[in-house]
Amino acid sequence: MRGFARQIAGSLVTDYGVKMVVVACNTAAAAALDELRAELDVPVLGVIEPGLRSAVRATRNGRVGVIGTVGTIASGAYQRALAAVECEAELTCAACPGFVEFVERGETGSEQVHVLAERLLRPVQDAGVDTLLLGCTHYPFLARTLADVMGRDVVLVSSADETAFEIRALIGPAPTAAGRERQGRLRFVSSGDVDHFRILGRRLLGPELAEVEPRSWPDAGP
Repeated sequence: MRGFARQIAGSLVTDYGVKMVVVACNTAAAAALDELRAELDVPVLGVIEPGLRSAVRATRNGRVGVIGTVGTIASGAYQRALAAVECEAELTCAACPGFVEFVERGETGSEQVHVLAERLLRPVQDAGVDTLLLGCTHYPFLARTLADVMGRDVVLVSSADETAFEIRALIGPAPTAAGRERQGRLRFVSSGDVDHFRILGRRLLGPELAEVEPRSWPDAGP
């Protein structure tokens, strides 16, 4: 994961000339964010810190749950992020293997994913959390199921909005000569099966995902 993250981020800077890299994957951020910040000459932003700050602000009883992939939870990244913000909140983390696969199959409201959620969310329910941070960018697609399992009193927090606000604050708007903000352009590149990515991406991200450019690399290094 660290090797792939370094390859991809390096290519974004060298080949595409980006002025900021957003590691929009909790697992990749947990594995490689510090190295990317040390290696790249542009700002590098992850989704872990913004999401945690938002969850800490949302909690009323000081008990925050975090769900994520096995790799993200095992990394301890959220515990380190909490220590860095010097907050009194109590964190309960739970790995949720299987959620990503359900999302990518489009089974976000099936009975099977509901049963799985009931089992995997038990640790955060038992901890009495009133805020649940969705520590994987796939998980907001399961928001209705997660809300049903956790109950109406638990606030679900996605890092997406908080990360977007931080990006805007760091790079600022790009005004035109007429004083209007310039419209951005989306460009999608995939190192996997381009057709599969296009179908999945349009289902999850919307019709804005039209053309996808293929890209291949040699095996990632350590």
